[in-house]
Amino acid sequence: MRERLTLGTIAAVTIVAGALHFAGAGSVVTFIVAGVALGGLAWAIGSGTEIVGGYFGAAVTSVLQTTLGNLPELFVVLFALSAGETVVAQFSIIGSLFANALLVLGLVIVAGSTVGEGRVMRFGARLPNDTATLLLLAVFIIVLLGLSDSAGDRASRHAVAISIIGAICLLGVYGAWLLSYLRMAGLPEAHDAPADAVAHSLKFGIGLLVLSGAGAALVSDWFVAALDPAVRAIGISKAFTGLVVVAIAGNAVENVVGVTLAVKGRSDFAVSLVKNSVSQIAVFLFPVLVLLSLFFDPSLTFVLDPIWIGALTITALAVWQITGDGEATLFEGLALISLYVILATVAWYE
Repeated sequence: MRERLTLGTIAAVTIVAGALHFAGAGSVVTFIVAGVALGGLAWAIGSGTEIVGGYFGAAVTSVLQTTLGNLPELFVVLFALSAGETVVAQFSIIGSLFANALLVLGLVIVAGSTVGEGRVMRFGARLPNDTATLLLLAVFIIVLLGLSDSAGDRASRHAVAISIIGAICLLGVYGAWLLSYLRMAGLPEAHDAPADAVAHSLKFGIGLLVLSGAGAALVSDWFVAALDPAVRAIGISKAFTGLVVVAIAGNAVENVVGVTLAVKGRSDFAVSLVKNSVSQIAVFLFPVLVLLSLFFDPSLTFVLDPIWIGALTITALAVWQITGDGEATLFEGLALISLYVILATVAWYE
């Protein structure tokens, strides 16, 4: 009953967002309502993937949730690129990285350590270390291109070509890792599936995915259309919008599902959900969007400003340091959240 009420509310908010968009209502109101609808649709996508994945095992569930849970970010970035909003597109991607690796993972650790034995959250160390490797690989390309762009050397004139090659390399590595991860279904961290994953039929789960995915595509268009005038009216920067507002709305799946699983003591499944999302954004979603952006002008590249390059590097190191041993405590979760708050504050003043 509660789930039906929630889905009904999401549908109602989505309809209101569409009505505001087509009625030419105020950009700020449309922007806010569309943002709320995006978050709700992200949750619905997460519920649908959990239902579908429940029929195939926890490893598939976590991969499905992270893949389809990133649909709102994918649509927002594509519509932003088509509207010429390259800054918003780029910051939406790295904002999702920061939100998952710092804010969501921090919240999951805080929740998990609170209920864990000895106030310690314990989970398999293999996936966190794999994620750190994938994240560092993406950061390597970003750092190289950023330094080249800052120095203005000859390679900086070929940022698009280098980004294309880098994207192909990242996708190849991600594909190889994904195959090995799915083969690890027999490990403990892949068996911690939610008990209520099959409470609904497979048809219901697929239908929910189709409807919520279509809704996410429509709302993303309305959201981006209202973005520029709303940002000017509110007085916030596009960097903050992409890094914080879009990132939090688009990552509702990881926020809600990850923390809920952690509170229930499903540490491995909670961490795998967030970690899979981090690695997928870094070495799948970002590269795919770089390749898709070739159909737009200007194209998306891995070139970032030095401040965000530094933030990504520290984020990768912090995630590896805190989760690499398979244990995390309350203060470590708070440390990750604090890093995100500091980062959001910097973005606010950008």
